[in-house]
Amino acid sequence: MPTNDSLVLESRTMSSPKASNGKKKREFDPNTFLATIGRGRKNVAVAKKQTIFAQGDGADAVFYIHTGKVKLTVVSKTGREATIGMLREGNFFGEGALAGQALRMGSADAMTDCDLLRIDKKAMMEALHREHAFSDLFVAHLLARNVRYEEDLVDQLFNSSEKRLARVLLLLAHFGKEGVPETVVPKIRQETMGDMVEPPVRE
Repeated sequence: MPTNDSLVLESRTMSSPKASNGKKKREFDPNTFLATIGRGRKNVAVAKKQTIFAQGDGADAVFYIHTGKVKLTVVSKTGREATIGMLREGNFFGEGALAGQALRMGSADAMTDCDLLRIDKKAMMEALHREHAFSDLFVAHLLARNVRYEEDLVDQLFNSSEKRLARVLLLLAHFGKEGVPETVVPKIRQETMGDMVEPPVRE
């Protein structure tokens, strides 16, 4: 499938609505809030090309990207690999653990050196219930990713290979920090690019 652009969750500060007295409520910073999660939270440094979790591993935590880029892939029964997303700073991944997934449906690998936050399932659920602003941000992330997957499906069903390739290149060009287009498309293996444009046929 094509990579992510609209599924990217910016780690910008989110402002709450103004209070009734005309004063602005405190601003919500997801990075600051995540740092307050105690038990069940751990910073993880992952080197480039290292596997963060593999398909079939136990799904017991959610990850948040402080710095770096992560690639999500899935492997078919015949061993064919498909790239389903590329994420950067401000993105969550591995959220299937919150939806009852016992095992990882795909793999996550570091495209660059990464600084990640690993949050246990229980700690993440408690944080979502405790902080409404954080819950709103996380739901917005999930909705954006769902919309993106729908766009990917429509693209695969109705557009030609040439149009799909053009779309992938355009999305990669906007895979820069803070939404700023990169002058050079990130280095990606030809096989990976091929999987984005022509994903494996379902078996």
